[in-house]
Amino acid sequence: MRSEDKALFRAIRGKSVERPPFWLMRQAGRYLPEYREIRGKVAHFLELCFTPELAMEVTLQPIRRFGMDAAILFSDILVVPWGLTQNVAFKEGEGPVLDPIRDVAGLASLTLDGFLERLQPVYTATKMIKEELPLQTSFIGFAGAPWTVATYMVEGGSSRGFENTQRWANTDPAGFQKLMDILVEATVLHLDAQIRSGVEIVQIFDSWAGVLKDRDFAQWIIAPTVRIVKALRAKHPTVPIIGFPRGAGAQYLGYAQETGVDVLSLDQDLPLSFARDVLQPVAAVQGNLDPVILAAGGSALKTRTEEIITAFRGGRFIFNLGHGILPHTPPENVALLGQLLERAGRG
Repeated sequence: MRSEDKALFRAIRGKSVERPPFWLMRQAGRYLPEYREIRGKVAHFLELCFTPELAMEVTLQPIRRFGMDAAILFSDILVVPWGLTQNVAFKEGEGPVLDPIRDVAGLASLTLDGFLERLQPVYTATKMIKEELPLQTSFIGFAGAPWTVATYMVEGGSSRGFENTQRWANTDPAGFQKLMDILVEATVLHLDAQIRSGVEIVQIFDSWAGVLKDRDFAQWIIAPTVRIVKALRAKHPTVPIIGFPRGAGAQYLGYAQETGVDVLSLDQDLPLSFARDVLQPVAAVQGNLDPVILAAGGSALKTRTEEIITAFRGGRFIFNLGHGILPHTPPENVALLGQLLERAGRG
């Protein structure tokens, strides 16, 4: 089946679909017992990402169970700094831990030489997954946006206030721009390699976009994304690009207009009326069920799912979450969501 004939592509291009197509962020993950079984076989999270047979298996698990309209490559946004030779580890109960880079002098430890070679297991997994996916299932690749990846590289892990990142960006913007330039180039290389290995759509995750406002948002969120989109379009003009500036609020509109992404992935805090009336006329929209509601299930899940479908009916729309599936989500709730979407198609 041609990519453009699949449900996800048809929805993005505004063509008719039998029901809202869906996939879920973090659909391969800890809420699935079969994932936990695989995860228990490896010592480190990155070992799972860099073992092609295992990355393929966990990518396919939710497709076998729930029949989503798209699979998303199992990997992590922090493979990019790892590929740049920054030390990256994942510790149980702590999350990612990186050797922090907090000034321009620290950039000397990074290199793009050998970047694609170091990440070759990711692209090997991509090729393997492509061979095993059902013909009707779209294949999504992804990368973190430069700002979001930079926060981990500078803070040395997860953060709430991003003090070190914002201090560098504000006190030495020229130096911080050099880090962003490296990340733009690495992101283009990484997404291009995924596309050449078989993915049909790419998503750019800017999970911490909401930290920035106004001029900072334009400089560190929009500008790098524009460069990435332009570079990918020059190489792969028919590959749809999904942008996810999580927490951007009213800044979603400027992001859509200036970056030219094909799809806006909406977080759960965006009002449906704003998304429908302001954003959906500009780009296809994806989202935005609250992961907490999916975890709760029952009548709350049914009601909110119906509200989202009703709001976006008639326009370009992909059903998804406003962020990733929570680890304690019962798998039967995901199955119920699939059933609700099927009923929406029949209705």
